[in-house]
Amino acid sequence: MKAKMVEIYDTTLRDGGQQPGISFSKDDKLRIAEKLDQLGVDYIELGWPGANEKDSEVFQEAKKMKLKNAKFVAFGMTCAKYKNPAEDKQLAMLIDSGTEVVAIVGKASRRHVEKVLGVPLEENLRLIRESCRFLVENQRTVFFDAEHFFDGFKQDDEYSLDCVRATIEGGVSRVVLCDTNGGSLPWEIESIVAEVKNKLEIPIGIHVHNDGEMAVASSLAAIKAGADQVQVTVNGYGERCGNANLCSVIPALKAKMLLPCLLEENMTQLTNLARFTAEIANLPLNSQQPYVGNSAFRHKAGLHVNAISKDPDSYHHIKPEAVGNVSSVAVSELSGRSNIEIKAKEFGILLDSEQAKKVLKQVENLENKGFQFEGADGSLKLIMMRQQDGYARPFKILSRDVRSQQHGQEDPVDSAIVKVDINGGVNNIAYQVADGDGPVNALDNALRKALMPSFSYLEKVKLIDYKVRVLPGEKGTAKPVRVLVDFSDGSENWTTTGCSTDSIEASLQALTDGLEYVILKAH
Repeated sequence: MKAKMVEIYDTTLRDGGQQPGISFSKDDKLRIAEKLDQLGVDYIELGWPGANEKDSEVFQEAKKMKLKNAKFVAFGMTCAKYKNPAEDKQLAMLIDSGTEVVAIVGKASRRHVEKVLGVPLEENLRLIRESCRFLVENQRTVFFDAEHFFDGFKQDDEYSLDCVRATIEGGVSRVVLCDTNGGSLPWEIESIVAEVKNKLEIPIGIHVHNDGEMAVASSLAAIKAGADQVQVTVNGYGERCGNANLCSVIPALKAKMLLPCLLEENMTQLTNLARFTAEIANLPLNSQQPYVGNSAFRHKAGLHVNAISKDPDSYHHIKPEAVGNVSSVAVSELSGRSNIEIKAKEFGILLDSEQAKKVLKQVENLENKGFQFEGADGSLKLIMMRQQDGYARPFKILSRDVRSQQHGQEDPVDSAIVKVDINGGVNNIAYQVADGDGPVNALDNALRKALMPSFSYLEKVKLIDYKVRVLPGEKGTAKPVRVLVDFSDGSENWTTTGCSTDSIEASLQALTDGLEYVILKAH
């Protein structure tokens, strides 16, 4: 018996965009939509037409895009209570959006109908039925999001089923059962979906929020019980605790449940999609995110490292390459020489036994001072490269002066002066001054001004995250700080570290390592 095809419905650009700290621009939405289409998802929810000027522009621009795999979806809600759908401006905007598919949300919980919407139960059924029918009569494929369905089913199962029956009478193509509060358990989801499938003949979707940290498990349970479509967001983005994570649901469906949902070769795009979307959202990607995080296949314990050196899959639940990720080894003061040697091979660096000992000793000394290399592969790679015969640093900071001034109630003015020895073939001293938004930004700007004439490709390098951690101790404001800086050149991300009681010095260490890394990469 052929396995059914599970539809992937992505709502990153609407539901995911409701996460605090995320504000996708028009161009952001279109760039992410292009990536989702390349991945091979079935539906991409663009947003709510008419909700704001930006979303209206997105729908206009989307009309010009030629998708290969997905269909765009416009999102809205049932018409206003006691109103005729034909007179509802919001439903008219859904039609004007130009998408073939529209999704509308409505109440499927008796409690919400009576206490939140504030209408008789029958009026809510009318809103659902007539709103769906109006859109269908206007040649739209309609998906209905049954909001609070699972909570409502537990309170009054017959009324929640009546809400689904109303969508069927309205001619919808899919009814999406929503665990809006994210509080149902996976086996509850599975049981209720199975009961709905047994009583009503209509394709079912599942939409789960992650408030109980079970959105992925509950989504998979719903698919097991017969759901035909799963709604997800990249990296699990969404309001409160987020939504079911596309980057976990897809490999679980394909590799664990052996259910087709997109082309096999497309799954290798998942890690790139996760990192691309995180960068667009201006959020760091959780390093421990399953499947696509930097630490998803990273090993630190000596027992694990020894095992994967003999059998690469001995501590992997799936091949990292299947989702576009890689296996790696973490190095710290707890590491043995074997960790160093395996990590060097991972970097493509040849270290002999004596060089490996020196690297390990240097890592131990630096981590005793507060450095951290587990999440700073850029700095670790430089330590290894500096052990190579004939290695010469491409530049050296001779001096730096960073100042922050404020007069009265005016905004602070930050500036930096750097003197840099650049060894680009001929000894060259560069002296540059720059302002910035804060002392570290000023220092970064001055350093780049000094280096850019010799290394123009540094223009492509972006600082995508900057983290400062005060280390424990009893020195008050004199405590050392550890800095981690994440860089990207559009094709690769790398992280460098610094540590000092002087936060500017710690930042400069991480900045110089980050820029040295990309210069060496280019040569």
